[in-house]
Amino acid sequence: MKIMICCSTSFYDKVDDISKYLVDKGHEVVYPNGYLENSYELDDNVTDDEYSKFFKDMFQESTDKIKNCDGILVLNYDKAKNGAVKNNYIGASTFLEMYEAFMNDKKIYMMNGYPDNMLLDEIKSFRPIILNGDINNFK
Repeated sequence: MKIMICCSTSFYDKVDDISKYLVDKGHEVVYPNGYLENSYELDDNVTDDEYSKFFKDMFQESTDKIKNCDGILVLNYDKAKNGAVKNNYIGASTFLEMYEAFMNDKKIYMMNGYPDNMLLDEIKSFRPIILNGDINNFK
């Protein structure tokens, strides 16, 4: 199976181990945007037009990758920020990748359970396969 890993840049430190496991099991891995190039971050001096173009290009890249995959694996771990913890965090860009996969009838796997946020109903409607924190549950 050809699977794209989708996640917040906060979880890029998990991608190597997950991708190695998947490749060892015979899967082909497509990496998150900017992961291999280490080019996801913008500097503070970009114009609004440059900022918009950057995100448009990133979203188009995700769309193209997802259309050429069998499914996506969402790495949604707990994320600590400013003293608060967001359980099973899924950010806006990852949510959009999940939506793209859903609209293209791709399998959606989530490493952990549902996040408790305003997008809960939408994420549930995608009917993801939840791995319960264990990559060994990936089938």
